Amino acid sequence: MRRVITYGTFDLLHYGHINLLRRAKQLGDYLIVALSTDEFNWREKQKKCYFTYEERKQLLEAIRYVDLVIPEENWEQKCTDVKEYHVDTFVIGDDWTGKFDFLKEEGCEVVYLSRTPEISTTQIKKDLNKK
Repeated sequence: MRRVITYGTFDLLHYGHINLLRRAKQLGDYLIVALSTDEFNWREKQKKCYFTYEERKQLLEAIRYVDLVIPEENWEQKCTDVKEYHVDTFVIGDDWTGKFDFLKEEGCEVVYLSRTPEISTTQIKKDLNKK
Protein backbone atom coordinates (compact mmCIF):
# COMPACT_ATOMS: atom_id res chain seq x y z
CA MET A 1 0.00 0.00 0.00
CA ARG A 2 1.43 3.38 -1.03
CA ARG A 3 0.86 6.04 1.59
CA VAL A 4 0.73 9.73 0.70
CA ILE A 5 0.76 12.69 3.09
CA THR A 6 -0.02 16.36 2.57
CA TYR A 7 -0.16 19.34 4.93
CA GLY A 8 -2.28 22.44 5.10
CA THR A 9 -4.77 24.68 6.86
CA PHE A 10 -7.70 24.00 4.52
CA ASP A 11 -9.75 26.93 5.80
CA LEU A 12 -12.64 28.09 3.62
CA LEU A 13 -12.45 24.80 1.75
CA HIS A 14 -12.76 25.31 -2.02
CA TYR A 15 -12.36 23.43 -5.28
CA GLY A 16 -8.63 24.19 -5.41
CA HIS A 17 -8.25 22.21 -2.17
CA ILE A 18 -10.32 19.38 -3.65
CA ASN A 19 -8.12 19.34 -6.77
CA LEU A 20 -5.00 19.08 -4.60
CA LEU A 21 -6.47 16.25 -2.51
CA ARG A 22 -7.68 14.36 -5.60
CA ARG A 23 -4.29 14.62 -7.29
CA ALA A 24 -2.49 13.64 -4.07
CA LYS A 25 -4.69 10.54 -3.69
CA GLN A 26 -3.89 9.52 -7.29
CA LEU A 27 -0.25 9.12 -6.21
CA GLY A 28 -1.06 6.33 -3.77
CA ASP A 29 -3.63 4.18 -2.03
CA TYR A 30 -3.99 5.94 1.31
CA LEU A 31 -4.05 9.73 1.82
CA ILE A 32 -3.15 11.30 5.14
CA VAL A 33 -3.86 15.00 5.64
CA ALA A 34 -1.91 16.75 8.38
CA LEU A 35 -4.20 19.64 9.29
CA SER A 36 -2.71 22.71 10.95
CA THR A 37 -4.15 23.23 14.42
CA ASP A 38 -5.57 26.61 15.43
CA GLU A 39 -2.69 27.11 17.86
CA PHE A 40 -0.04 26.31 15.24
CA ASN A 41 -1.70 28.61 12.70
CA TRP A 42 -1.71 31.50 15.15
CA ARG A 43 1.67 30.91 16.80
CA GLU A 44 3.71 30.16 13.66
CA LYS A 45 1.77 31.70 10.79
CA GLN A 46 -0.10 34.57 12.53
CA LYS A 47 -3.16 33.19 10.74
CA LYS A 48 -6.64 33.17 12.28
CA CYS A 49 -8.99 30.68 10.67
CA TYR A 50 -12.66 31.16 9.97
CA PHE A 51 -13.40 27.53 10.87
CA THR A 52 -11.97 25.83 13.97
CA TYR A 53 -9.62 22.86 13.71
CA GLU A 54 -12.46 20.45 14.54
CA GLU A 55 -14.74 21.97 11.89
CA ARG A 56 -11.99 21.85 9.26
CA LYS A 57 -11.22 18.27 10.26
CA GLN A 58 -14.88 17.25 9.81
CA LEU A 59 -14.93 18.83 6.35
CA LEU A 60 -11.78 16.97 5.30
CA GLU A 61 -12.99 13.66 6.71
CA ALA A 62 -16.12 13.97 4.54
CA ILE A 63 -14.03 14.07 1.34
CA ARG A 64 -13.74 10.70 -0.36
CA TYR A 65 -10.05 11.15 -1.21
CA VAL A 66 -9.03 11.58 2.45
CA ASP A 67 -8.38 8.47 4.53
CA LEU A 68 -6.96 9.99 7.72
CA VAL A 69 -6.66 13.48 9.24
CA ILE A 70 -3.96 14.13 11.84
CA PRO A 71 -3.01 17.39 13.59
CA GLU A 72 -0.06 19.47 12.40
CA GLU A 73 1.31 21.10 15.54
CA ASN A 74 4.78 22.25 14.46
CA TRP A 75 7.01 22.64 11.40
CA GLU A 76 9.42 19.92 12.55
CA GLN A 77 6.98 17.02 12.74
CA LYS A 78 7.18 16.14 9.04
CA CYS A 79 10.15 13.75 9.44
CA THR A 80 8.45 12.08 12.40
CA ASP A 81 5.15 11.74 10.51
CA VAL A 82 6.89 10.20 7.48
CA LYS A 83 8.43 7.54 9.73
CA GLU A 84 5.45 6.97 12.04
CA TYR A 85 2.88 6.61 9.23
CA HIS A 86 5.24 4.79 6.81
CA VAL A 87 4.74 7.47 4.16
CA ASP A 88 5.98 6.84 0.63
CA THR A 89 5.11 10.21 -0.92
CA PHE A 90 4.97 13.73 0.51
CA VAL A 91 2.78 16.13 -1.51
CA ILE A 92 2.42 19.90 -1.20
CA GLY A 93 1.66 22.90 -3.40
CA ASP A 94 4.36 24.17 -5.73
CA ASP A 95 4.61 27.45 -3.85
CA TRP A 96 6.80 25.39 -1.48
CA THR A 97 9.08 24.00 -4.22
CA GLY A 98 12.42 22.83 -2.79
CA LYS A 99 11.50 23.50 0.85
CA PHE A 100 10.84 19.85 1.74
CA ASP A 101 13.45 18.07 -0.38
CA PHE A 102 15.15 17.00 2.88
CA LEU A 103 12.40 14.38 3.24
CA LYS A 104 13.99 12.47 0.34
CA GLU A 105 16.72 11.51 2.82
CA GLU A 106 13.99 9.62 4.74
CA GLY A 107 13.32 7.53 1.62
CA CYS A 108 10.20 9.55 0.83
CA GLU A 109 9.32 10.84 -2.62
CA VAL A 110 8.57 14.58 -2.60
CA VAL A 111 6.03 15.96 -5.09
CA TYR A 112 5.17 19.63 -5.57
CA LEU A 113 1.78 19.98 -7.26
CA SER A 114 0.74 23.11 -9.14
CA ARG A 115 -2.04 25.09 -7.53
CA THR A 116 -5.41 25.72 -9.15
CA PRO A 117 -4.53 29.18 -10.49
CA GLU A 118 -7.83 31.03 -10.27
CA ILE A 119 -8.72 30.17 -6.66
CA SER A 120 -7.18 30.58 -3.21
CA THR A 121 -8.38 31.20 0.32
CA THR A 122 -6.46 34.49 0.29
CA GLN A 123 -8.33 35.59 -2.85
CA ILE A 124 -11.70 34.55 -1.39
CA LYS A 125 -11.01 36.65 1.73
CA LYS A 126 -9.98 39.66 -0.40
CA ASP A 127 -13.09 39.35 -2.54
CA LEU A 128 -15.36 39.12 0.52
CA ASN A 129 -13.76 42.22 2.04
CA LYS A 130 -14.62 44.21 -1.11
CA LYS A 131 -18.34 43.59 -0.65
